[in-house]
Amino acid sequence: MNRDYKKLQNGSDIRGVALTGIEGENPNLGQKEAEHLASAFLMWLSAKTGEAPKKLRIAVGYDPRLSGKYLMQGILNGIVPYGATVLDCGLASTPAMFMSTVFPEFSCHGAIMITASHLPFNRNGFKYFNRDGGLDKKDISEIISFAESDQQLKQLGERINENNFEMVLGKKVYNSVKVDLMSAYSEFLKNKIKDGVKHPAHYETPLKGLKIVVDAGNGGGGFYAKKVLEPLGADISASQFLEADGTFPNHAPNPEDKEAMESVCMQVITSQADLGLIFDTDVDRASAVDHRGREINRNGIVAMAAALVSEEHPGTTVVTDSITSDQLTVFLEKNLGLKHKRFKRGYKNVINEAIRLNAEGTDCQLAMETSGHAALKENHFLDDGAYLATKIVIKAAKLALEGRNLDSLISAMEEPAEAKEIRLPITCEEFASYGDKIIEDLRLWASMKDCAQRDESGNIVPVAEEGCCLCHCGMSVAEPNYEGVRVNFDKSHGDGWCLLRKSLHDPIMPLNIESNTKGGCVVIAEKLRPFLEAYENLDISKL
Repeated sequence: MNRDYKKLQNGSDIRGVALTGIEGENPNLGQKEAEHLASAFLMWLSAKTGEAPKKLRIAVGYDPRLSGKYLMQGILNGIVPYGATVLDCGLASTPAMFMSTVFPEFSCHGAIMITASHLPFNRNGFKYFNRDGGLDKKDISEIISFAESDQQLKQLGERINENNFEMVLGKKVYNSVKVDLMSAYSEFLKNKIKDGVKHPAHYETPLKGLKIVVDAGNGGGGFYAKKVLEPLGADISASQFLEADGTFPNHAPNPEDKEAMESVCMQVITSQADLGLIFDTDVDRASAVDHRGREINRNGIVAMAAALVSEEHPGTTVVTDSITSDQLTVFLEKNLGLKHKRFKRGYKNVINEAIRLNAEGTDCQLAMETSGHAALKENHFLDDGAYLATKIVIKAAKLALEGRNLDSLISAMEEPAEAKEIRLPITCEEFASYGDKIIEDLRLWASMKDCAQRDESGNIVPVAEEGCCLCHCGMSVAEPNYEGVRVNFDKSHGDGWCLLRKSLHDPIMPLNIESNTKGGCVVIAEKLRPFLEAYENLDISKL
């Protein structure tokens, strides 16, 4: 039987609609899909390790989404009959699932995390790991190709453990081994904090006297307050939304969500806490709040992570996504003495680039997106929000011993006066090539020495100034640039920059604009308007 699962691929993840409840979104990720994809992952992992399926150990966990346990049953159906051992980790975080391949007491060959990160309650998906880390886009494509055909999956061989199941509500549910991964992972983080702070008076409770607000957004991050911070002496009494609830009733579990950040900032202020931490649903992202209730987010959280890394690795390279500010570059290179490589959006893109740089002999200790994905070389280049939070907590505790606050680390970094992102839909079917054309035209226009207009075919051509309809005065293409096209604007034309790129997966062109002066984003947007208006299949109504 042939199936089409390609639409479930989201870069290096699987994501789909698992529940009804949102109009126009019909479920396309259920137990059967989970079963086929799990069998395909088992097949991929067997080939990767050279081990027979019956010798493999695979950990499986899930975030609080309502469909998590349901999809878990599908995964068991796809793996257990072939003799592999499945460790049921229950409610878990994505980074902890990878650590099941690292911690010797689990010794897993691979892991599956059931999560759709910050997406709405009706969505779900899978993230896959082997002992090298998270799988890449090409690996997911290969797994999908296996899953799409029963003929392919027959290569797994005989179902030697077919009878290892129980009947639950009239359905076969294959057996797994329940384990407490999150306690082991919490212990790992606790030891990291104790060894990092080395408190002279109370080693076992180095956070005594610190009041820390944790906002888990009803995702999977509540463990960090209860199983990591509190046992170390921290006051977590003002923490909020720690209870796992897959309906996410309070705010989106997402550090990039404005309402979520406002909520944790206000909680820090009203409770007079020393520090705030906020996680996304599966805890692979984090951001922070200082003691004054000011968010350390986006460029700020990258600056914070880089400041921490720079203490042990002076001069190292930091790889970030493409939308970081010019001010961040100045802070990293001038204030911290680091090197900054502004690369591409996508957490796997920045991680893979950091790994590549190290392989070529360039020391790179940090790969990070402004979304809060932070991957450190010292931690297997795993994007781990709880690990980043742990590094921040260690530094906050050490600074407290000196009578200083965390914000002192990044006080020298300036912020742009304005920043905005406008998502421009592409309305034609061939959206990828259409987006490429717009990007190349913008690159051409912004780099021209003469003024420009469009000819009868819509192509941009140079003209004398008196015939100009596309004035590019004050513009220059930023180099080097690895994604879309980034354009700088001088002080008389917006005093900032824009980046136009294609979405990683959707028919959308995100346009990021930053300006160093109030009102500058509008000036830059209006400068771009006559250029963008020429593209009939680009919706610029939100410009």
